[in-house]
Amino acid sequence: MRASIRSHAVLNAILCASMMAAPIPAAQACTRILWNDNKLATVVGRTMDWPESTQPVLTAFPRGMKRDGGRLGPQSVVAENPARRSSKHGSVVTTIYGVGTADGVNEKGFAIHMLYLNATDFGPRDTSKLGVHAGLWGQYLLDNAASVGEALELMKGIQPVMVAVHGVKATVHLAIEDAAGESAIIEYIGGKPVVHHGRQYRVMTNDPTYDEQLANLARYDFTNATRQTPLPGNVDPRDRFVRSAYYLQMLPEPRSEREAIAGILAIARNASVPFGAPNNAPGTLYNTEYRTAIDLTNRRYFFELTTTPNVIWMDLAKFKFQPGAPVMILDPDNIELAGNVSGKFKAARNTPF
Repeated sequence: MRASIRSHAVLNAILCASMMAAPIPAAQACTRILWNDNKLATVVGRTMDWPESTQPVLTAFPRGMKRDGGRLGPQSVVAENPARRSSKHGSVVTTIYGVGTADGVNEKGFAIHMLYLNATDFGPRDTSKLGVHAGLWGQYLLDNAASVGEALELMKGIQPVMVAVHGVKATVHLAIEDAAGESAIIEYIGGKPVVHHGRQYRVMTNDPTYDEQLANLARYDFTNATRQTPLPGNVDPRDRFVRSAYYLQMLPEPRSEREAIAGILAIARNASVPFGAPNNAPGTLYNTEYRTAIDLTNRRYFFELTTTPNVIWMDLAKFKFQPGAPVMILDPDNIELAGNVSGKFKAARNTPF
């Protein structure tokens, strides 16, 4: 495993957290696509786009994990009424810099995806609500919710708190979905949560806000589309949103899980950012670091690092999620990995959070 991940040095974790939170224009420019209207399974895919490695580690958490949503490494970032509780559900996730969860699914078939949104404003701290720092927002829901409905109910009692390290901030929004195909997009705009709840909310990218993205998509008419139908082709979040929505409506009914995952990954690859693509400012670059796909119906998690040639996957039924079981980890940056890697996880020496 890479030394930067093995060390778990506190200082490195905090420095990495500051990179995660840095307000790089259109930086964590990811895409989420949910396919919830086929007859086989509810599947979802996402891309992680970032100008450097986020040091992803595939991690299996058991039930009964004691979480403190107010701690970032050794630092307390939520001084009053932090969210402290033990997890109700086990999960398999992709961590980011060892301080939070960017993507994952729990044993109930409920999943989360954290994406960048410059417009995010969590507002002043409301100490009547449990505080959870932004990097653990998604993990908190994975730990405690079995469905989108339960997650939205939990949201009434918590407040995501902006991570501020060395003057930089984590501005993120969250996409969630469950095995029944329910979906929600949660953004904090002007200090208030804005929730789009419904099966129709299947695509999410980044700025502008979701209301504006939907308004932009409404300008396009894809009725009777052909290969000559013009599509926006850049890597801007608006362009990726429109392209993903277009191709999602075209997917043929899958005959197997293999076809379903292939379909969702095909769209994720189309919405990905090639190596060397320009970022928001001239001369700045970023690219897609990895892609994930989840079969929420059958509880399988697929992962594709863009610098390795293989798709790997994990079967949640193969993990021990009972309280007291060890946290299990796998570094996906290994060109030898291929296929089902559920049995290749090793017990973590240190719990990441």
